[in-house]
Amino acid sequence: MKTFRLPEKHKEYKNFINGKWVESSSNETFERISPGHGEVVGCYPLSNQRDTEIAILSARNAFKSKEWSHLTGAEREKIIRKTASIIRERAEELALIETLESGKPISQAIDEMEWAAGIWDYSATLARHIAGEANTNVGNDMTVMMQKVPIGVVGMITPWNFPLLIISQKLPIALAAGCTAVIKPSELTPGTTLLLGEILQEAGLPNGVVNILAGYGNPVGQTLAESNDVDMITFTGSTAVGKHIVRASAGNLKKVTLELGGKNPQIIFPDADIDVLIDAVVFGIYFNMGECCNSGSRIIIHEEVVTSFIEKVVTHAKKVKVGDPLDPKVKVGAIINNKQFDKIMEYIASGKAQGATLKLGGNRITSKKGLFIEPTIFIDVKPEMDIACEEIFGPVLSILTFKTNEEAIEIANNTVYGLSAGVWTKDLDTAMIMTRNIDAGTVWVNNWMSGYPEIPFGGMKQSGLGRELGPQSINEFMETKSILIKSNPASGNWTYGS
Repeated sequence: MKTFRLPEKHKEYKNFINGKWVESSSNETFERISPGHGEVVGCYPLSNQRDTEIAILSARNAFKSKEWSHLTGAEREKIIRKTASIIRERAEELALIETLESGKPISQAIDEMEWAAGIWDYSATLARHIAGEANTNVGNDMTVMMQKVPIGVVGMITPWNFPLLIISQKLPIALAAGCTAVIKPSELTPGTTLLLGEILQEAGLPNGVVNILAGYGNPVGQTLAESNDVDMITFTGSTAVGKHIVRASAGNLKKVTLELGGKNPQIIFPDADIDVLIDAVVFGIYFNMGECCNSGSRIIIHEEVVTSFIEKVVTHAKKVKVGDPLDPKVKVGAIINNKQFDKIMEYIASGKAQGATLKLGGNRITSKKGLFIEPTIFIDVKPEMDIACEEIFGPVLSILTFKTNEEAIEIANNTVYGLSAGVWTKDLDTAMIMTRNIDAGTVWVNNWMSGYPEIPFGGMKQSGLGRELGPQSINEFMETKSILIKSNPASGNWTYGS
């Protein structure tokens, strides 16, 4: 891999509205300081309510014009697929921006650009497979057609942990459906999403179809959620903010899809091969510094094998390289900001105070610049402890034990979340029993965090509403219209009949 360096000068960005690059109406800006380097790496427009309303109007006018939605699926496919191609061409540029803004390792960021491009490729195929249905079984003189039509203007609010990847789980599918969009990326990592406007322009997307604003949740996200000219909101982020968006969206009863938090268990049975699964466990908790909704932050392991497991997971975790995100060999980079850093450290203190045993890490890594925390492992964790049932969003692993299948299920389901889970066993019956009884939108068996654009993703309970990805995902952005056609119409007899 090539060598990446901190740029000599930070990058300056503008909003993307109606195909033009514009400053905020107030001309105010804000900066992003890299959590891995302590340097300013970006300057962005500080958008306000007026900017957001202008962007919404742009998307609304573009939708009304039908310039995009009335293209054939094949025509939309070409532009969406071209976008994928450009993302691949600019992968290193985009990855560097995400590494500087988020603190994630550069090698991981480059991988994420390919994952994102793959979703655009898959979404392009969806554009050609939109089809309604016909029903000719309701009478000899009646034909019914069910048309699929785009829902309209979609507000998209995305988080800081996987900026381009998560907008790629939403935007290309909405575009395939014929929708228009207004996007608000996280104020912590807006760079690649703003550059996506440039990429879409190069790919040939008509003006106004996609509009992108940098700014804060209030007023930008709030205005999107409340606007009567926004037909749908799709949000990825915390459960608390997701609830706020649902409340704010009630004014026009807009459709809402949510991908929210998780406290995801990996359940390990005595017959599982510890040597095989140990890398997946360490990857599952320390990937993206643990700042991942799918983080495998809870190990629920049978008490017969917990001792040998602890020894091996600690040994393996010690090998994980933490440090400068621009170092290609680094696996764990910097924590996103001081607020999240302090939250993680508070959870570590809570774990110790509530009686868990700190087996590894738990400290800040001293560096000249940057926010780094040691890979951390707690043992002797009880299900009621905060570190066992609350989302930490950091590199903190909790290890719990069980005796019976029923106890493992009870512990696994003992949170408000239901995003994902893992089961490690060689026994098919055990695997099937667990997958049927765990409350989670995704259950992995003998692997962790595999994912494909073809497979739906989303949560149960307070982990979300709706599903992203997969062949049915396009339906989230469409309405079904029923058309009833009567042949040989004759006058009825309701008025004069006996």
